[in-house]
Amino acid sequence: MRRAAAAWLAAAALGAVGSAQAQCLDDAQIQAWVTGYLDKTPVDNPPGDLSAADGACTRAKFNAALAQRLGKVVGYKAGLTNPAVQKRFNTDQPVWGKLYEGMLLPNGATVPARFGARPLFEADLLLRVADPAALKQARTPAQALAAVDQVIPFMELPDLLVQAPPKLNGAGVSAINVGARLGVAGQPLAVPQDEAGRTALLQQLRDMEVTLSDAQGKELGRGKGSDVLEHPLAAVLWLVQALGAEGIELKQGDVLSVGSFSPLLPPVAGQSAELRYEGLAGAQPVRVQFE
Repeated sequence: MRRAAAAWLAAAALGAVGSAQAQCLDDAQIQAWVTGYLDKTPVDNPPGDLSAADGACTRAKFNAALAQRLGKVVGYKAGLTNPAVQKRFNTDQPVWGKLYEGMLLPNGATVPARFGARPLFEADLLLRVADPAALKQARTPAQALAAVDQVIPFMELPDLLVQAPPKLNGAGVSAINVGARLGVAGQPLAVPQDEAGRTALLQQLRDMEVTLSDAQGKELGRGKGSDVLEHPLAAVLWLVQALGAEGIELKQGDVLSVGSFSPLLPPVAGQSAELRYEGLAGAQPVRVQFE
């Protein structure tokens, strides 16, 4: 686990080096994306050969425009942390985006099935930052867990936004702010203060079975904690280092999304979805109703 975390930290550093010579999409293209985002209508895809550097600077411009309308940043999301999802977007590297106030909905929320231009739902997880300085220095999942104070069950409701999502590569996913749109947050779990308790939680997070099902109990998707960079806290490590490489400092209370444990699924009007974390002690289900 320690070797895997080190490899992803190195990847974050290498990705930052490439951003210096990026060519962003122009202002007119960014404005068209913002209009589509607000209207929930699909927008033109970015170029199919978009580089990681191009994706990063386009994401920065898109976020600058979104921030004028969406307000305060409340956290960050890691995306493409699951090898199965990476394969879908023809990449082997994670990406990150920003989460804004108003994106996080309460458990049991009712949401329009067309909540975005290209709406999806997936099993995810949030961790809340308690000690930003310690988290910045963390290099192992255990050190990262000691710097957060809550584990929050989370069903993300992303929006891939573009006309042809299958044509997005990893850089294209980065450019659209990793599809950040909405998510349903469940009951937080407190991270134990003692080392023995954190060690047990660390193992549970790695080994838990995460399932999505409908109102009749039919399974819609499944994954394990180890599906995201071998451990959810490894995804946190990658995210913190990637943000730091771009000069972004975390704040106490920021929430960090680790990425998808399940396939990305399209919602259907009238559908209910339930998310469970089997093997994570005390975790309560997360539910959403699509209308």
